[in-house]
Parts: sequence; C-alpha cells; structure tokens
Amino acid sequence: MAWFKRKEKGINTPTEAKKDTPKGLWYKTPSGKIIDTEELKRNLYVSPEDGYHVKIGSKEYFEMLFDDNKFKELNSKITSKDPLKFEDTKKYPDRLKAAQEKTKLKDAVRTAVGKSLGKEIVIAAMDFSFIGGSMGSVVGEKIARAIEYSIQNKLPFLMISKSGGARMMEASLSLMQLVKTSAKLAQLAEAKIPYISLCTDPTTGGTTASFAMLGDINIAEPNALIAFAGPRVVRDTTGKDLPEGFQRSEFVLEHGFLDGIYERKKLPLHQCGRRRTLRQGQPFVYGHEA
Repeated sequence: MAWFKRKEKGINTPTEAKKDTPKGLWYKTPSGKIIDTEELKRNLYVSPEDGYHVKIGSKEYFEMLFDDNKFKELNSKITSKDPLKFEDTKKYPDRLKAAQEKTKLKDAVRTAVGKSLGKEIVIAAMDFSFIGGSMGSVVGEKIARAIEYSIQNKLPFLMISKSGGARMMEASLSLMQLVKTSAKLAQLAEAKIPYISLCTDPTTGGTTASFAMLGDINIAEPNALIAFAGPRVVRDTTGKDLPEGFQRSEFVLEHGFLDGIYERKKLPLHQCGRRRTLRQGQPFVYGHEA
C-alpha cells in the first residue's frame, strides 16, 4: 500500500496544530474543576461545578450590567503622565505603554453611563489586568469625574473595585486619589444620590481604605479578598497563623464590614438603585426623592 507510506521521515507538524481542542476551550478552577469556556461565559464567568468566580474586567461587567451592552463611556481618552520620572526595572512610561498594548486599555478603570434593567446608572469598573488595578492619578480622576456626572444628572453610582491598591510609580500623587474620591463621595451623599460599592477579588490597599468601603451599600462577590494589608503581610508581620478564610468576603461580612455577599447572577443592583434609604434617612428612587 504505497499510498500509506510516509514520504518524509520525522514529525513536522507542530504540537499546537495536532491538538484536538483549540487553546482556551476549557477553564480549570483552583479546585480542579474543568468547565467549557462558552458555558462559563453563559454562567457569567462563575463555575457551575464549585461556584468559583473567575476574575473578569470592565468589559465583562459592562456586558453583564448594561442592557444589551449599550452604554456611553466617560473620559475614555485620559492617560497617565510621569511627573516623578519614576524608574525601577523599567521606566514608568514604558510600563504604561506595555500595559496598554497588552490589555488594550488606557488605564486601570473604565467609567460609563447606560441603562440597567431600564434605569440609568453610572458604573465605574476596575481592571486588575492593568498594572494590578493600581490606583494612579488617572484612576482617581476618572472615578471623581464619574461621581460628578452622577451628581449633575442625579443618577445612582456603582463602583466595582478590583485593585492591589495605590500605584507606587506615582507615590504621593497616587495617595492623593484616596482623598479626592472620598471627598467626591461625600458630595454624592450630600446630594442624596445612592452609591453602591461592589468589592471583587481582590480589593486591597488604598482602594479598601477609601471608596470601596464608603458605599451606602457595601457588597461583595463570594470568597473575594478584601483587606488593607493582605494575609501574607499580616502573617509576616505578626508571625502568627491566620484563621481559615481570613480577609475573604465571608470573613469581612461576619465582622460587619459588608452588607451582603452575592453571586454575580444574583446581584440585587436594580433593587439597590431603585429604592435605598441613605445616611440622611431619606428614601431615594433612581435619582428622585420619594
């Protein structure tokens, strides 16, 4: 059977070309459960096998929360500068450029306005893929402007946090964003406009020390790390073993820092936005006093 003979010796087909399944077809959770990526997407990136919430970014949250994925992005072209001329193993502008090329994002947060369940809302969602979701001057400025937009248009504000904290390459300029965003949220409260803070994995450092814990309603996804100093830092500093689930959302809820924990498909954002009793004790219905 001459037609069956190999004319060339050796294997010339690359390994990637011989795989029966293309890359990215399956996702493996930390517990070892394997799920089809299309099914994972349909399930809002939550594993139906073990409930693991896959880390997602602003693109996926906007798809989930805005009706028909229709929204107007706010201040989308703002980018960071390098006033401190910071350099470690790489110059800060080079690090920014690399992150922008890799993620196709301008910085670590996107802000937008659109309808969710037919009601308008302003949403700011952080992207951990951009330098660890670190909060630099652009992140703080975009969040502050989004809050101002909420105030001017009397729309509820949702902040989705996912950050490692302040951006060290901007030093004190980064820390100033804690004050800026907190001051803007105080103005939002004075205007009697509801603010919902959603903490996702991870919400740490300066993010936790400012806007992430200042919501009229503070909620989180299951098993999200929520802390100022992470467990490794606490363990190394104290020299003590930490309790099971330390600084995870369930632990934080038990200690009174959260109002609730919700799976993505059960997020009660429409209920939070439609009617919420604010700090001043006045009910609020989507931008209008009841």
